[in-house]
Amino acid sequence: MSLNRREMIRLGAVGASGLLLSSAASSVGLPSVVFSMPPATPATVPPPAPVLPAAPAGIDPALFARAKAALDSHSYVRHRDVIGVADFSIASAEPRFHLVDLLNGTVESHRVAHGRGSDPDHSGYLERFSNDYGSFATSSGTYITGDHYDGKYGDSMKVIGLDASNSNAETRAIVIHNAWYAEPEVAEAHGKLGRSEGCFAFGKQSQWQVMNRLADARMIFADKLA
Repeated sequence: MSLNRREMIRLGAVGASGLLLSSAASSVGLPSVVFSMPPATPATVPPPAPVLPAAPAGIDPALFARAKAALDSHSYVRHRDVIGVADFSIASAEPRFHLVDLLNGTVESHRVAHGRGSDPDHSGYLERFSNDYGSFATSSGTYITGDHYDGKYGDSMKVIGLDASNSNAETRAIVIHNAWYAEPEVAEAHGKLGRSEGCFAFGKQSQWQVMNRLADARMIFADKLA
C-alpha cells in the first residue's frame, strides 16, 4: 500500500511525539514522594553582629577609635573578641584599664600602675612615655599578650610590643603582674597607686581578671590623649 505525502508527514509526527514521551518517562524515574514534599524553605539567616557605639560607656571615644584602628592594622592579634585599652590620661587612682568585650559592648575597668620613669615626681599622673632601656617608663602603643610565667610577683604574663613606640617591651621585661602598691587600698589611702618599672601592675584580683580575659595573643592598647 502506498502512502501519499500528507499521510507520511502525519504518521511521522505522531511517532516522534511518542518517542519523546517514552524517553522522558524512562530517564526521569523520580519516586512519587518527591512530588508530595512541601516546597523548600530558605536557610535560617543568623542575626547580624551587634553594632557597637562610637565608644563603649566610660572610654574616651577618640582613644577607643585609636584602639580599633590598631586592632584593624595588626594581624598578629589572634583573638578579637576582647581588647584591653589603657587610658593613661587618667590618674592612677582611677580605674583606667578597660577590658572591652567587642561582641556585646560591655566594659570592665581596673586600676593599673604606670612606670616610675613616666612619673618622676610621683604625682599619680603619667607625664611621658619611653621605649628606652633603663627608663623605667611605660611605653605607648599596641601590645599582644604572651606566655604565663612564675616571676617575682608570682603568676605573670609577658607582653610583646608591636609598634615602634614599644618595640623593646619584651626585652625590657615589660609584663602584666600584681603588686601590693597597685591594690585598691593604696589608692584609697594615698590618692594614687605606687609606680612600676614600666610594667602593667595591678592588684591581685584585677590582674587575675585581666590575664584571664586577655590571654592567648589578645590586644592591649596603651596611650594618652593629653
